[in-house]
Amino acid sequence: MPGRFVYWMNVSADLRIEHAEGEQGGGSWMRISDQLHREFNTRASALTAMVQGRTIYETMEGFWPAASDDESLPDFLREYGRIWTAMPKILVSRTRTEAGHNTRVVGNDDDAIDRLAELRARGEGDIGVGGATVATALLRAGLLDELLLFTHPVILGAGRPLFDDPAEPIELDLLEHASFDEGVMLHRYAVRPS
Repeated sequence: MPGRFVYWMNVSADLRIEHAEGEQGGGSWMRISDQLHREFNTRASALTAMVQGRTIYETMEGFWPAASDDESLPDFLREYGRIWTAMPKILVSRTRTEAGHNTRVVGNDDDAIDRLAELRARGEGDIGVGGATVATALLRAGLLDELLLFTHPVILGAGRPLFDDPAEPIELDLLEHASFDEGVMLHRYAVRPS
């Protein structure tokens, strides 16, 4: 069975991933409790690889490798640091040509989607996707298999959307839902083939 691309993000109730430019997945509107972060850890450790756009990758790169050994942080944050650092990663970027932390760089060009399609075809298990630009390109190419959304109880009204203007409606099937502290809801959807 080939690999599956799973786009997972924290979102607002109106499906925004950032309120202000530069939040890069860390806005104060998110309600990430210990319980929720432990869920992130469980799901991240089950991935076989991660594909990330440059902005998400650089945000992660700037914190998680050092967090893995930082004794001042709670155990679940150190654990996520170890998971992220060790996980095989593909960085999709026009500007970077190299990266550390078990990361291979794929140029964000016409061939990038073809290379990601090859990864999916020869891979196994769930491949996490981070970043709206990469997720939108995979969705448009018919390569995005699932959405894993952690919906926070807030309406932002403006900001970066989950996807960059899909060309047409995409139907989904609900696979799983759960609730966490502070009113955060998990919704996992399969993307119906068009």
